[in-house]
Amino acid sequence: MATTSRGRRIPEATVARLPVYLRILLDQSEAGIANVSSEELADLAGVNAAKVRKDLSYLGTYGTRGVGYEVEYLIYQVRRELGLTHDWPVVIVGAGNLGQALAGYGGFRQRGFPVAGIVDNDPAKVGSLIGDIRVRDVADLAEIVRDHKVSIGIVATPGPAAQEAADQLVAAGVTSILNFAPVVLNAPPGVNVRKVDLAVELQILSYYEQRRAAAAAGSSLHAVPAGSRRGASA
Repeated sequence: MATTSRGRRIPEATVARLPVYLRILLDQSEAGIANVSSEELADLAGVNAAKVRKDLSYLGTYGTRGVGYEVEYLIYQVRRELGLTHDWPVVIVGAGNLGQALAGYGGFRQRGFPVAGIVDNDPAKVGSLIGDIRVRDVADLAEIVRDHKVSIGIVATPGPAAQEAADQLVAAGVTSILNFAPVVLNAPPGVNVRKVDLAVELQILSYYEQRRAAAAAGSSLHAVPAGSRRGASA
């Protein structure tokens, strides 16, 4: 369980759905839509309406019968609950292909997560520019964290180097880590770790593709051509 900005307890599953609701609400706002019902929000989020209403009740909002939720106010409530009313600078460890792609992704800044720095231990990478960010030596990590008040770190190293990178982030004072490396990180109590495993996500998609292909093959096997049916009855 997590704690809301007003001290209420909120389930982790609800926390995980709030960014989904926020993305949908921002799309609705850009489309000029003033109100959205729980049924509409549920349909767009891929959950049921009762779950949407329960999730939003943790924010202290219940909508209005026949009107729904006011989009702009709900955006404010979700952003407040997610701590998005101010920026959260992040630091990236690893300036390989993935680290460079992450550092160059403008969407982080737009969503309130400006990249304060990127570090690496490869002398060939240190000093190079990624957009307007210069790669610094990993020895400068603590300085970056201190100067930019960074609390979120991103591990974008190869697997064998990931635990050391995480340890360096923790030693520098980072308390939340987003891990892109294909390993499980060990972190001390009080440090939150979230893992992004692209291979796992692709494997999950391959499962659904396999089911879809099997269902299509089954349908074709059971389909009997019209001419065959006439021949059988003759």
